[in-house]
Amino acid sequence: MTSASDRAGHTATLRDAFSSAVIFRLILGWGTFVATLLARPWLHGTLSTPVLTAVLAGIITVIILCAFGVVAQAEHLAHRLGDPYGTLILTLSIVIIEVILISAVMLGPGDHTTIARDSVMAVSMIILNLVIGVALIVGGFRHGGMLPNRTGTSAYLSVLVVLTTMAFVMPGLIGSDGTYTTAQEIPIIIFTVMLYVFFLYRQMGAQRGDFQEVDSRPEETSPPSADIRDVLVDHRREILTRSAILLLTVLPIVLLSHDMATLLDDGLARAGAPVALSGVLIAMVVFLPETLTTIRAAHQGEIQRVSNLCHGALVSTVGLTIPAVLTIGMLTGQRVELFESPTNLVLLAVTLMLSVATFTGRRVTALHGAAHLMVFFVFGLSIFA
Repeated sequence: MTSASDRAGHTATLRDAFSSAVIFRLILGWGTFVATLLARPWLHGTLSTPVLTAVLAGIITVIILCAFGVVAQAEHLAHRLGDPYGTLILTLSIVIIEVILISAVMLGPGDHTTIARDSVMAVSMIILNLVIGVALIVGGFRHGGMLPNRTGTSAYLSVLVVLTTMAFVMPGLIGSDGTYTTAQEIPIIIFTVMLYVFFLYRQMGAQRGDFQEVDSRPEETSPPSADIRDVLVDHRREILTRSAILLLTVLPIVLLSHDMATLLDDGLARAGAPVALSGVLIAMVVFLPETLTTIRAAHQGEIQRVSNLCHGALVSTVGLTIPAVLTIGMLTGQRVELFESPTNLVLLAVTLMLSVATFTGRRVTALHGAAHLMVFFVFGLSIFA
């Protein structure tokens, strides 16, 4: 039977979760999305450059404000659940919505044979080089050398090497014209899903400790970690409420970022910028909440949380996107081109080797972050080449 004090505690928790700032961000995000939806015929018309710039600036401002709300909820959940559960909620919320939207584009009109390849490659370069680079520089300057949980980061990178090879390399070696044949797609889908599910099973179960911060304190003085089942029982209402708020705040961010794609393409075309830059900018906007959370974690010296957010996001992105688009391709008869260009394959290989060197060393420093940023800058140059 619930006591009066427990009911009062739950009421206070819900009141804290639905603060005025939370309600404002929800109204702002969804209100802006509805407004863009209603104004879509006008927005897709010919806008003057000043109006186009103003609309884009407004949408980006709303996205940034909502992103801070996502970060706040993610911080509360991470504190309550601990890693890797806390970061996994944020990661899966963003990645699943992104996968759904990529799938929706494939099911829509037009030719989208390379959308999965281009999107996942852009996300890979952004997460593994830009976000991690900035985070390591921030954390390195503040804390010096940081100690990651090498077993956990090694597990992430092992899975990433396999998944990215299956996605971007093998279609050009064993497939036809950069695509898998139907007979090849079925086992690739099955094996990819099996590997991803097994990874999550181990991450949340027997190997949970491999994805937690390395505690430098003596073992006998370290406080015992609470069992996740007890936490879910004791704080079920708060966890469900904050998870729902996080999802409701993330969704308009992703929807708005894709709604502004047409405007961004128009603006970049007027500026004479390459079309590929649009995909990179949209991917950066979509993962803005996770980027802010990652940099905040690095600032606090939580290097394993940085790995959980970044490497976990990319494992989920590849592990969910590739099976989804291959399945849609088979069901609709669309051609799904995954084989990457030689330039991007070299950059991906360098990125993975650099990631292994960075996170399997004894300590991670700002110098490692600078190396990752250098690779991202080269990726940016390749877009304009």
